[in-house]
Amino acid sequence: MPFDFEHFSKSYISSLTTTLEEIPIDALKELWLVIEDARIKGQTIHLIGNGGSAGTPSHSAGDWSKELSVKAISHMDNISSLTAWANDTSFDNIFVGQLSTFLEPDDVIIAYSGSGNSKNVINGINFGKEMGCRTIAITGNFNGMKGGELAKIADLAIVIPSTSMERIEDMQLIINHIIKESIKSNNGL
Repeated sequence: MPFDFEHFSKSYISSLTTTLEEIPIDALKELWLVIEDARIKGQTIHLIGNGGSAGTPSHSAGDWSKELSVKAISHMDNISSLTAWANDTSFDNIFVGQLSTFLEPDDVIIAYSGSGNSKNVINGINFGKEMGCRTIAITGNFNGMKGGELAKIADLAIVIPSTSMERIEDMQLIINHIIKESIKSNNGL
């Protein structure tokens, strides 16, 4: 039987639509308030992620710094630093190493992980908590793990209601855009 691309595409879109409709709006609002507060106070937002969830930190930092004038750093983008920390210590330390240079108390760390169990991301969030930062997880229900360890330790966890890594990663970028556009609308930017 030949592959039915139309059926496959409609099924994917239907699944994404369902996930969008089930996103926890209260958690999104709380994220919006944290980002607004950081923007007003001039605090830095540090974005970290792993695997497929490593692209959204870069995209978000670009959007938020350019369009919102928010101090946002993607710790995925300095490949020399990232690989030096991985090589000289451990891949589990790539974010702790970078954050130890840039992080200030009261900054915000947003961690993206589809499973919520990426050791390097968990270590980054734990380090941020030790430094007195607000910590946010944007994760999913991959393999029914309900956001994994990351959702348990972050101050705010947005657990995308999907077991599909693809839908989780789709939603991570959509959440970035929802937050960016809400701040623009709220401030007439």
